[in-house]
Amino acid sequence: MSAIAACLENIRECIHAAAIRSGHDAAAVELLAVSKTHPIESIQQAIDAGQLVFGENRVQEILIKQPQLPSHVRWHLIGPLQSNKVRKVLPLVEMIHAVDSFDIAKDINRIGGELGLRPRVLIEINLGTESSKHGFNPTTIREQWAPLCALDKLNIQGVMCIPPFDPLPEKTRPYFVMLRELRDELEKRGGAPLPQLSMGMSHDYEVAIEEGATIVRVGSAIFGSRAAKA
Repeated sequence: MSAIAACLENIRECIHAAAIRSGHDAAAVELLAVSKTHPIESIQQAIDAGQLVFGENRVQEILIKQPQLPSHVRWHLIGPLQSNKVRKVLPLVEMIHAVDSFDIAKDINRIGGELGLRPRVLIEINLGTESSKHGFNPTTIREQWAPLCALDKLNIQGVMCIPPFDPLPEKTRPYFVMLRELRDELEKRGGAPLPQLSMGMSHDYEVAIEEGATIVRVGSAIFGSRAAKA
């Protein structure tokens, strides 16, 4: 068994345990392997170990990696999306995680319509209102939720967040609770289900699952430290 396979096995066990102890369905939690900056060889080891869903931060990395890997692998874009990259990436990914402004939502909606697609997206919420992070803050998302819901080619699946980092996973719990409660509020406002909560990363995904995460984004706990950019 490769080191990556062993890490995946351990993470799956932890996901199952976190779901069980909090009364959630472990089968409803999707492990998204964050493969950004990691080489094809490492991703292939993860595929060999049964992992089929990968997240990349940059459109360019998806364009390079996707043709080199099996066609049944599924891709999510988890980083910020620039308007000039929308047309390239929409046919390649099954979900965009970081719709962080109304302008990019409009671009995805327009180009999705032109391509005959209805892109599945998550709305990024900046719960810590950190200037270094993208996303709607809790006030602006409430103000702009109706216009977002009116974009008819946008298939809004839920919300995501990256809380302020704290080495103690328990310190991130309040942010996960806030995101879940905000999702529930937006669901009522929009009158349509928002089944996805993308929250939790390598150091705090178990806490996120306890608070209802349906997608956890795990990179370094699978692949090791991030490779340096070329």
